[in-house]
Amino acid sequence: MTKKKYTHFNQFERDRLEAMLSGGHKQKEIARVLQRDIGTISREIKRNRRKKQKNKILRNGPYESAMAERKARLRRGYAKYQGKKIEDNPNLKKYVIRCLKKHWSPDDIAGRMKKRKLRERISKDAIYAWIYSSWGQRWGKYLYAQRYRPKKQKKNKTKKTLIPNRTGIENRPMIVNARKIAGHYEGDTIVSGRKHHSKTSLAVVYERKLKYFDFRKIRSLKPKQFNQAVIAMRKELKIESLTLDNGIENQHHEKLGVKTYFCDPYSAWQKGGVENMIKMVRRFIPKGSDIKNYSSQYLKRVARILNNKPRKSLGYKTPCEMMAKHNLFIKNKKPRAQKIALGGGI
Repeated sequence: MTKKKYTHFNQFERDRLEAMLSGGHKQKEIARVLQRDIGTISREIKRNRRKKQKNKILRNGPYESAMAERKARLRRGYAKYQGKKIEDNPNLKKYVIRCLKKHWSPDDIAGRMKKRKLRERISKDAIYAWIYSSWGQRWGKYLYAQRYRPKKQKKNKTKKTLIPNRTGIENRPMIVNARKIAGHYEGDTIVSGRKHHSKTSLAVVYERKLKYFDFRKIRSLKPKQFNQAVIAMRKELKIESLTLDNGIENQHHEKLGVKTYFCDPYSAWQKGGVENMIKMVRRFIPKGSDIKNYSSQYLKRVARILNNKPRKSLGYKTPCEMMAKHNLFIKNKKPRAQKIALGGGI
């Protein structure tokens, strides 16, 4: 049986722990739900619960997740400071190293210092913190149990730039940020479900002000495939700029022939318009499905339905109508409006 690697409690687990304790659940039941050892649950409650003072006596109070999270963070920060206590004291450092070379454990060292009533003392936790830090790593090999081994230092490698010559979203003009002018788009991709092992995806563009979108099927997320799709859409749409994420498909953005801006890493909310549009598309192309199985005719009908959907933010006009009004179709060729039939499907 493979031994599981320990991970610190996170805020979600602490919220669940607080809720279950308030509901009267036993620690054994909580451990089963959170998939944690019962000892871990017990220590978490004991160490991070609120303390109340009554009649000058400190008593245990209720377990509160927010308080527990703060206490845990403070403790981790303090542990880092503990290692510095040894590093900043040459005499103490020499004594600890001398004892470690004799294969004394941190508990032996701390206990001996207390027994001899030395003026300069340190706890076993502080010694461990120092050993685990970059200052004391080299002395970890002397630990008797050899539970700690220094990490191998990685060789310095030339840092690769995933997106060359990228312009961050912070440099996007304010008038574009405020959606005061039309013609500025966000771009993204919709991928097939992993279980299908299919690389077929959709390249999506979305007009930020008028909410018009278009997409093209691509065989893979290779930059060349994505660029071909965007260039094909540019032949039908007037695209002044594109806001993209940092995906590998955007690596050749300079070949698109349009100004590009890039979101911060892991900040999909910075292009929330296209993210919301993808959620609407998922009604017709469910998450996990294989995009390869959808025909071009079907995809065109999906686009037609959503682009002819009245929007409150557009005064209940459709994206198609607003695009035509602003003359944002190439050669002013407006796509046909979707005919609505009662009871009709897609």
